[in-house]
Amino acid sequence: MGLFDRKNGAAADPRQDRSENAVPEAEKQGAKVIAFANQKGGVAKTTTTLNLAAALVEKGHRALCVDMDPQANLTMSQGIDPDSLETSMYDVLVHRISIREVIRRREVDVACASIDLAGAEIAMSTQIGRERSLEKALSEVREDYDFICIDTPPSLGLLTINALTAADKVIVPVQCEYLSMRGLIQLQNTLSMIRENLNPNVEIEGILPTLVDTRTMHAKEAIEILEENFGDRVFASRIRKTVRFAEAPVKGMSVLKYDPDGKAAYAYRQLAQEVLSNGSR
Repeated sequence: MGLFDRKNGAAADPRQDRSENAVPEAEKQGAKVIAFANQKGGVAKTTTTLNLAAALVEKGHRALCVDMDPQANLTMSQGIDPDSLETSMYDVLVHRISIREVIRRREVDVACASIDLAGAEIAMSTQIGRERSLEKALSEVREDYDFICIDTPPSLGLLTINALTAADKVIVPVQCEYLSMRGLIQLQNTLSMIRENLNPNVEIEGILPTLVDTRTMHAKEAIEILEENFGDRVFASRIRKTVRFAEAPVKGMSVLKYDPDGKAAYAYRQLAQEVLSNGSR
């Protein structure tokens, strides 16, 4: 079944492929692991990963951001130069070093990436269980955090598959444009394969409208299409376009720290509250 099932006017339920062997959520120990995925670039995955984590920390929770993108934008967004790192997530995935060795403590804790990650998929190609490399690495620190937020590259390759295999939930940032929303179909198909073969428990936590320009009719129509097809899976929070998202990383900080009283900071605080509420229902 496709993502948009026009026959009944509803989306294919991303939770319907649960395996009989799935471990109940209540039995899981340690941090809630959330992957941020959308194979289309420029939809605010990194922005959302960092700022949601910062909002959770602001609320008193322990959060770790894991940078799985070779562009290392999340790493740089916390004022860390990826070129200066002796070890990074590449070494965790390929050489199996402890993830603790690549965590830097900043506004939020960050497991750092570097450009070396671009070669990780080839380097991991001969490894047994290569899809579970991140899951195994995170098992060492799950008890140290309440939330682990994984930023993924704009592709559905091995790095993203590792993130989805390790995750309990997936948040899908979607730019409010038709072409961006089409990417949901491919992600939905990938998630179905992940549930069938690697991680029967992974579910879509929610779909987050990003880069919203409320002045345009196109953006309003895009949100209506999302809500028509996904109902309460679409977050009530709306991440609107603002220059603050470009300015904050230059200063090496989240938008919550850079402009704490701004609309962008408020939106991510609202999103954090939604995520916390989802976990309690």
